[in-house]
Amino acid sequence: MSEPVISLQNVSKRFPGVLALDRVSMDIRPHEVVGLIGENGAGKSTVLKILSGVYSPDEGAVELRGKPIKLRNPRDAANAGIGMVHQEQSLIGTVSVAENILLGAEGSSVRGGVYRWGEINRRAQRQLDKIQSSIKPTDKTESLTFAQRQLVELAKALGVEERSAHEPVIILDEPTSVLDGEDLETLFEQIERLRSIASVVFVSHRLDEVLRVSDRVYVMKDGRVVAERDPKTVDVDELYRLMVGRESSGGYYREDEQQEITEDAPVVLEINRLNRAGSFRDVSLKVRAGEVLGLAGVLGSGREALCRSLFGAEPFDSGEVLLRGSRVSFGSPPDAVDAGIGYIPAERRTEGVAMGLSVEENIVLADPSTVSTAGVVVPSRRSALVAEWTERLKIKTPTPHVDVANLSGGNQQKVALAKWLSSPKLKVLILDHPTRGLDVGAKEDVFTFVREACAAGLAIILLADTLEETIALSHHVVVFRDGAVTAEFPAAPGNKPTQIQLVEAMV
Repeated sequence: MSEPVISLQNVSKRFPGVLALDRVSMDIRPHEVVGLIGENGAGKSTVLKILSGVYSPDEGAVELRGKPIKLRNPRDAANAGIGMVHQEQSLIGTVSVAENILLGAEGSSVRGGVYRWGEINRRAQRQLDKIQSSIKPTDKTESLTFAQRQLVELAKALGVEERSAHEPVIILDEPTSVLDGEDLETLFEQIERLRSIASVVFVSHRLDEVLRVSDRVYVMKDGRVVAERDPKTVDVDELYRLMVGRESSGGYYREDEQQEITEDAPVVLEINRLNRAGSFRDVSLKVRAGEVLGLAGVLGSGREALCRSLFGAEPFDSGEVLLRGSRVSFGSPPDAVDAGIGYIPAERRTEGVAMGLSVEENIVLADPSTVSTAGVVVPSRRSALVAEWTERLKIKTPTPHVDVANLSGGNQQKVALAKWLSSPKLKVLILDHPTRGLDVGAKEDVFTFVREACAAGLAIILLADTLEETIALSHHVVVFRDGAVTAEFPAAPGNKPTQIQLVEAMV
């Protein structure tokens, strides 16, 4: 067996009130793909940040080719040959592909403040050639598709090879979270190419993908490595059990628990012939009490823009919106919130929760009146409300006073849900990719909350991560293409449309 390229030896890491890593040991060998899985909050992100030099261990050691090494910052990690493709893309749209690939590593390509563009483009082309990409170094980054930008991130990560005398270690953090179809297959092909020139750490919540690409899989739970498995001898169900500590519910979406919505159910939200130039046109739809209305469509099809307009974030040009039969108009998100419309955006870290505020402050943010008297917050009422929703949504936090930024992605999403579900004003909740980046256990929790909210009479508009989610969770599906509604499908239990039917209407 070959010597590990990089390894963690009994590494522990503490934060206020949290033992994030507890004596974690793992190693990555040459030319292998190592899968790393675990629920949100299991410690995966902390491992990645230690490997990439963002954090230093409180105990234990990092070894590079058998020798201890201190990675005090990302530059140290890059110099050691460790590159990372982050879940949140970090490219600058207004500059060229070459500038992004060499950002912070220009070296002799810039002399006396003068950029030597020929050399910059040649160096960037070498990185693009490694992944056999047809993207040009001179292309403007903002003109690329999401999947193409992902490839640029990969080429940029491979640039660490120029700083190190050894083959690189490339960390892929949730690289498939917003990819599907051909883009997903392209990424898998890239991972196979990487295997020949690098070692790879592959992090994903999609367990079938982990089994497909990995040579070994580490399973983390509660800050510890609880298992190491060979993908050839394990299946998705066993990985799920190791991660979550319980068996999968079997019927992942629990369609058998989906309540039937009849025509006499009251219409909560109705829009008629809504238009916004360049975004959507002539859109009409209804959402009834207890109903999940799924909006399907590719990126840019108009469904995201429609939801932003319904929340008052972007004005519409014409048409009408009726809330429980009364015409409404929202000049801003606060207007929509006051009327009873909530919105959980896809970018939860920047828009869904308020970083820098505590869990408690976030939960009461949407409707402070529920814990106030004459405009003054009553601490005991606030504490009681927060305790109730922390328990109901199973939010894992050391205390309600901890900064929400210290929580895992899944628990941040639960805080965002609690912020809206705790408001008695709420009539309509818009969920924009609510399970993006969540592990399978957290996804199941979100699906449960959606069913419970529907049972309580809430109307939900859902933009799901996958067509499978859209079909399974929705009572009715509306398909968008080029800003217009192209098809509608009933989706009651036992009468679900197929993915092929949706795709045919989407493209």
